Amino acid sequence: MKYANEEERIAMIVSLNSIVANLVLSLAKLAAGFMAQSAAMISDGVHSASDVFSTFVVMAGVKLSNKASDDEHQYGHERMECVAAIILACMLTLVALGIGYSGYEKIFHTDAADLVIPGQLALWAAVLSIVVKEGMFWYTRNAAQKINSGALMADAWHHRSDALSSIGSFVGILGARMGYPVLDPVASLIICLMILQAAYEVFKDAMDKMVDHSCDEETTKKLEELIERVPGVEHMDSLYTRMFGSRIYVDVEISVKDDLTLLQAHTIAETVHTAIEANFPLVKHCMVHVNPVSESIHDACPMLPPELRPKCK
Repeated sequence: MKYANEEERIAMIVSLNSIVANLVLSLAKLAAGFMAQSAAMISDGVHSASDVFSTFVVMAGVKLSNKASDDEHQYGHERMECVAAIILACMLTLVALGIGYSGYEKIFHTDAADLVIPGQLALWAAVLSIVVKEGMFWYTRNAAQKINSGALMADAWHHRSDALSSIGSFVGILGARMGYPVLDPVASLIICLMILQAAYEVFKDAMDKMVDHSCDEETTKKLEELIERVPGVEHMDSLYTRMFGSRIYVDVEISVKDDLTLLQAHTIAETVHTAIEANFPLVKHCMVHVNPVSESIHDACPMLPPELRPKCK
């Protein structure tokens, strides 16, 4: 398979490994759930199966986001990862509501005497799921951090939510075997809430990147410190950042001495530009504007022809 870059290669390999692991694990959990008659384990198995479909969405998002810029998308396609993450959040929500409804029906519309006590096999399946899914979370999370992939990080949290739901399954199954069969469907409701929380986090992160949310405070502070250390910069007038998918766009205004030539001022601006892109690999585009240091208010409106002044901001 041909990859656009190293980041795409890593994402695809991790995703393929996730698909294989989830297929095997979901089949094992569903089999154990039916054989041991555990509603919680069957719900857990459905959750794992949904991970397979969500990983395909992640792969599509990563593939599209790495497409080169074209005439119709001159800023690239990075936001396709955000679209994939939003789709994933919607899938998680639907799975959660289905599991929650099933648990609700068993608790409130099933006679207590008809609730089945799950077999021991379901307990062992829950333990296996906790270990495997937590391992998949760390494996996928590390890869997502390495390539700064929002979609891959969403998939990692999908794995973590599955591990948490398996803990809920374990508690519910154990409680049912100790004489409280209602705890098995109660565990399904807890699983539902856990998955909904994961879906919310994934959706919020994706929407922040879709609506040009600014960088985190730590990144902004480091940018400011770097700019002010560049020789020739008297002080930084303004700094604006925005997330574009997994990448960052930066707009900065700096002040330089009044008596510099255009070439000298341009060289300082280029130095700032180069320093930012060299020290912050996630920055895709940086725009530097130069102001004379003596000018306290940068207002060019008076220089405009009268007919253009009403539109001056």
